[in-house]
Amino acid sequence: MSATVHRTSDERYLVRQLSMLEFNARVLALVEDASTPLLERLRFVSICSSNLDEFYQVRVGELLDALRDGQMTASTVLGAIETRVTALVRREHEALREILALLGGQGISIVSMESLADSERAELAAQFHSTILPVLTPLAVGPGRPFPYISSLSLSLAVTVRDPETAAERLARVKVPEMLPRFLRIGESERFVALESLIATHLSALFAGMEIVEHSTFRVTRDADIDVEEAEEDVLSAVERQLSRRRFGELVRVELAADMSEPMRTRLLGHLETAGAHVYEIEGLLDLADLAEIASLDRPELRFAEWAGITQHRLRSAGDEPVDMFAAIRDGDILVSHPYDSFATSVERFIEQAVDDPDVLAIKHTIYRTSGDSPMVPGLIRAAEQGKQAVVLVELKARFDEERNIRWARALERSGVHVVYGFTALKTHAKCALVVRREGRGIRRYVHIGTGNYHPKTARLYTDVGLFTCRPDIASDVADLFNYLTGFARPAHYRKLLVAPTDLREGILGEVSRVMDEGGRIVMKMNGLSDRGVIDALYAASAAGVEIDLVVRGICCLRPGIEGLSERIRVRSVLGRFLEHERVYRFEGASTLRTFLGSADMMPRNINGRVEVLVPVEDPTLADELAEHLFESLNDTSGAWELAGDGVWTRCEPAPGEAARSSQQRMMTRALEILEEVPAETAERIARQRARSGDE
Repeated sequence: MSATVHRTSDERYLVRQLSMLEFNARVLALVEDASTPLLERLRFVSICSSNLDEFYQVRVGELLDALRDGQMTASTVLGAIETRVTALVRREHEALREILALLGGQGISIVSMESLADSERAELAAQFHSTILPVLTPLAVGPGRPFPYISSLSLSLAVTVRDPETAAERLARVKVPEMLPRFLRIGESERFVALESLIATHLSALFAGMEIVEHSTFRVTRDADIDVEEAEEDVLSAVERQLSRRRFGELVRVELAADMSEPMRTRLLGHLETAGAHVYEIEGLLDLADLAEIASLDRPELRFAEWAGITQHRLRSAGDEPVDMFAAIRDGDILVSHPYDSFATSVERFIEQAVDDPDVLAIKHTIYRTSGDSPMVPGLIRAAEQGKQAVVLVELKARFDEERNIRWARALERSGVHVVYGFTALKTHAKCALVVRREGRGIRRYVHIGTGNYHPKTARLYTDVGLFTCRPDIASDVADLFNYLTGFARPAHYRKLLVAPTDLREGILGEVSRVMDEGGRIVMKMNGLSDRGVIDALYAASAAGVEIDLVVRGICCLRPGIEGLSERIRVRSVLGRFLEHERVYRFEGASTLRTFLGSADMMPRNINGRVEVLVPVEDPTLADELAEHLFESLNDTSGAWELAGDGVWTRCEPAPGEAARSSQQRMMTRALEILEEVPAETAERIARQRARSGDE
């Protein structure tokens, strides 16, 4: 065993914000990967751009606050961010130029107005005057006309106009309307013109009688984090007030088209008051997130092969009727893995059956993020209308989904659903649903606990796992949790669940300590690892001889493979067509194996500032199944990266002579193989269901 080396905090931990940027660099590698289908590469460009927008809206705003508070280390981090982002943006635009050139060979292109035929320009001109011009508002700067407020992430045209009579020049701003498509299709082709290009061509219609001296594009980003005071009693009103303030957040980033002249640049930046903000010159289109419009074109040959999740084998019925979810769960715990297993025939079916079943007395549900095409929210409304007790905890502070969640909450309340908004100081991030059902002379409680949001769209795009169970101890814990969320109960302990901020940290550290004492192996898969208490425990376990494998999709502040600190710790990240989103924790001691799944990452905000749930997976078969998921990630040589102690990520390569191994592709193949089979246990369960004359 190596002697422990005492190190400074900088030597022990990687910088959280820079680690987040390195995640975006790994996404950018998928953009650059020639083996990725072209429209998927374009979609990853959009994702990179959106990620960077959120990074500036939240993380850079935090650093600027820290800098104002006198934390000078924030200045060093901000400088490193600016350098790294400059390089990443340059790479992104180089890759985009390559992708657009290749798409041009497939008949898909973004073209300039100048390249169009006269008839095409005339068609777009008619569209401009009929549907675009009426919503444009030019705002000039001058005496009595102060520089307009520029909202965050809005794309704008800066325009210099000259009065031909007085030769006076003015700066003006034209906002590119966000409610219109960013890319306008030319006729029936798959050629597009950027909306700002069409507006620029017709600026004379906005500034009649003026000479257009120059025009260029720019975009600003503002601090968008929401902070609800703990003393607030009305969470809904507090969040609404914060949302109204978000649009006036501090400027953190300015993006300028590289063709902007120096005089216009100087004048514009002077009006924007950019002290502290990062300023970038962009060679090419601004706001690449909108490329998602083109990436969604119906060109299957340029996309990943379509994938529709299969019905989990335990949830298949004998005929055309949907499965009896409650009977299936009574036969034993069920593990579902999305998107490989269908969300519709598992989670949605669970809620739908609960709504329609006359023996169901209550449905309790957490909503962190959901969507308009989910049948679950209308289902809960229907349950309330039927007289069932329907209780929903809606987290209003889910970042950038606050307004949508407020709309859902009000719709649910109007329909008689009991809506709870949680706590001012804690976000409720737990993913759980509880169904209370009358059976015989008593009741039985059925539970779903997962790693992902109850969101049918992301269930097709994110990898997540969930557990269905009716084990009395777990169901009682979930019932206690809902009482804590909706009332004044504060459980002193939970029977099986690890719950943040109550005892999750203690539980995880206890499991690490147990494996240290017994000897063994720890495997964790999560989205982020930045909690120093957990990192220090893993360092200590490594020093004690425990082998540790971590699969961390995003932020990782742990330094692996450092002698005397972490030489037995390996860290990798897996990316692919689906966003890796599971949180699974496996503690394999010499005498005991413990596996957990749930909503919590190992980050301070999750462990200290959120209501999170981890549930033990006690069925050995299901624990083995989760182990397969973990080990597939550890063996991936297609979309995996390994982290070195200096913070550098290196893409994994297959051994010489071996084909690349994709964990996601193998999971899809495995699901299809299972689809072809009807296991004996499933056949027996179906036979038992048929033989039932009623509920047990």
